[in-house]
Amino acid sequence: MRAQKPFREYEAFEYENFPLPSDYLEKHEWTRARLKCPGVNRGYRSNLNWTMDYPRSDRHLLQGVRRLTRIDTRSVEQVVELDDTGDVYNWPMMYAVEVGHWYLPDDQVARLREFLLRGGFLMVDDFHGSEQYRGMNEWQVFTASMSKVFPDRPIVDIDDSDPIFHTIYDLDERFQVPGWQWTYTGLTYEKGPTGRPPHWRAIYDDKGRIMVAICHNMDLGDAWEWSDDARYPEKWATLAYKVAMNYFTYDLTH
Repeated sequence: MRAQKPFREYEAFEYENFPLPSDYLEKHEWTRARLKCPGVNRGYRSNLNWTMDYPRSDRHLLQGVRRLTRIDTRSVEQVVELDDTGDVYNWPMMYAVEVGHWYLPDDQVARLREFLLRGGFLMVDDFHGSEQYRGMNEWQVFTASMSKVFPDRPIVDIDDSDPIFHTIYDLDERFQVPGWQWTYTGLTYEKGPTGRPPHWRAIYDDKGRIMVAICHNMDLGDAWEWSDDARYPEKWATLAYKVAMNYFTYDLTH
């Protein structure tokens, strides 16, 4: 196994020169990786869709992991690419955002499949709607790449009894976690002319373990990002943190 790539910061869609924690160079047992992937569009800054909410969301979330679990986590995220270095196999789980705009070429499809079949875990978030909206059907864009990763494995709704909802917190009552747009629209949904319900979906391996956890029609990333802002309701931030703690603990124990 090759050595892990060192931590580095990337150009981001929303933030520049975001403060680094004082202990960001300290080594720890775990961290959450953020997947850097190409976008389906080639417009202005579309190559930065993967950075949505980065790094503020990531840093807030990792503070929460330290407070709410015994996971020994680094205070900063790790950006990971599905390149030919093999670095992706050094990290236990990845988070991908704006997957309604991603595009995985065949070589990256193969590496993601290998990562997941080796026991890796992918959590995807912040994509919305299933209807054509502004020329983009985000669910179809997501599944166009995901179906190449696993053409023989269906995407299914996660049953309420699944262990992923009960590793730390019992998440029997879940609701739509909206993005920051709620503060100026008053709507919990983000795309389309009418509301869309949240979907908690997954792809399972042959042993019944979730490999890909799919958070559709919600924006947990915004909830972590704005969890320190009084304008964003606490109940949504609380659920977003609970979901993350359950998912991370599930990955480490299943």
